[in-house]
Amino acid sequence: MTLAVVHSRALDGLNAPEVTVEVHLANGLPCFTLVGLADTEVKEARERVRAALSNSGLEFPHNKRITVNLAPADLPKESGRFDLPMAVGILAALGHVDMRQLEHMEFAGELSLGGELRPVRGALAMALAVRRGRLQAARDGTAGMPAGLDAQPRAAPRTLVLPADSARQAARVDGVTLLEAQNLAQVVEALRPPRDGESPPEPLRVARPEGVVEEALSVAFGDLRDVKGQAAAKRALETAAAGGHSLLMVGPPGTGKSMLARRLASVLPALTQDEALEAAAVQSLAGTFRAEAWQHRPWRAPHHSASSVALVGGGSPPRPGEISLAHRGLLFLDELPEFPRSALEALREPLETGHITISRAARRHDFPARFQLVAAMNPCPCGHLGNPLKACRCTPEQVSRYQARLSGPLLDRIDVQVEVPAVAPDVLAGAPDGEPSAVVAARVAHAQALQWARQGCLNAELDGSGLDRHAALEPAAQQFLKAASARLGWSGRGFHRVLRLARTIADLAGTEAVTAAQVAEAIQYRRALPGA
Repeated sequence: MTLAVVHSRALDGLNAPEVTVEVHLANGLPCFTLVGLADTEVKEARERVRAALSNSGLEFPHNKRITVNLAPADLPKESGRFDLPMAVGILAALGHVDMRQLEHMEFAGELSLGGELRPVRGALAMALAVRRGRLQAARDGTAGMPAGLDAQPRAAPRTLVLPADSARQAARVDGVTLLEAQNLAQVVEALRPPRDGESPPEPLRVARPEGVVEEALSVAFGDLRDVKGQAAAKRALETAAAGGHSLLMVGPPGTGKSMLARRLASVLPALTQDEALEAAAVQSLAGTFRAEAWQHRPWRAPHHSASSVALVGGGSPPRPGEISLAHRGLLFLDELPEFPRSALEALREPLETGHITISRAARRHDFPARFQLVAAMNPCPCGHLGNPLKACRCTPEQVSRYQARLSGPLLDRIDVQVEVPAVAPDVLAGAPDGEPSAVVAARVAHAQALQWARQGCLNAELDGSGLDRHAALEPAAQQFLKAASARLGWSGRGFHRVLRLARTIADLAGTEAVTAAQVAEAIQYRRALPGA
């Protein structure tokens, strides 16, 4: 055989489309040609594959004309994930690998010059793509059908062969057979053709998920009881956690805004299996997945010098940004007005839709971005506007210019806006007060359970029709909300956000109908920034 076909997968956003690696050996002037819209990293595989085969004691056809085609040709290919399928394809064309086994396998892995396999990005995305193919085949009922029937036959799902570290990450996806390998020689030994009189080749080991080191969230993010005073801010934090609402804390420096933000993670329930897979798949694309953080909500806190591309994603090829890496978790933006205006305005659509689409001339990439925004800021440049313990030095014009860095449409999309005032020295010197995170987390979990049972989502994700069905107001509450909306000049979005907040406060109280007192509390969380 001079032609071998090996199956692999590329990365296209969070998708992992199938790629066919065709290797052809021919007589002629010795060369190694790579075609199929390969990026520079992929083209460099020629030297890695040549050295890995030689240093692993395997044959490399130095006197042959080698042509490798990565199909489909219009799909961009990047990274070193195609090193392993290229090497296997060359050996299969030479007859050192059983071609029949390759029909039921997919390969991905970067090779070192010594033949060791290195991890690749997007292992979870590849495993999820294989599982989707398996489920689709099961739904169609055409896997393995004989030719000649009306239905189009669909190939049976394949086994995925990955480097050991990548395979252990991807093994968290149920319904996919994953094999792990440490080096190229191990893969070739498992795939060699059977020979008479020899023992059968040793198969590759089935991958198992990495062990998770359990760490209490109170250790990782601190306990809510550590924040002294700030009863109103703690109540707002609990409300935001219970309904999945975005939160903005405004106050002088050193009042506990960052402490409160970190402790929000300690009162949120753990991710479900499906949510954890979604979050981990995005992190796997960026190479930031950690086994010890499995089912813990992602926590991202970029510096205020981050650009819009860093926040929403981009680059060539496009990579997920901070909002996608915080998918199903928390995005904390400290010193919110210090972020570039363009970066903040880029958050407006993802806050509404829960995903981000990065469009380029040739392709578009979709990344999930269902994150909970937590932001903190000072009320003025010096930070002491409204501080009873220290006078503000800013002029009204400076205050207005500073607060104008946040546009009205962006503020309109932040559900909870709460003041975090300065704490008196006698309170700071006292013992910790308030409830611990575990007690608050129990109430948050109960409120979220009510929401999932009632409407299948958190209150922050309710649309207009969902609010009409599930956010029933008492007559007095309805009149009060209409009067407040007319007087304060809310937009339709602002009106609905207050309604969602009131629904969450009612869920924390365990009441089915929303009362006027709960609407009044929700209105308090929509206060504008303090003026000079």
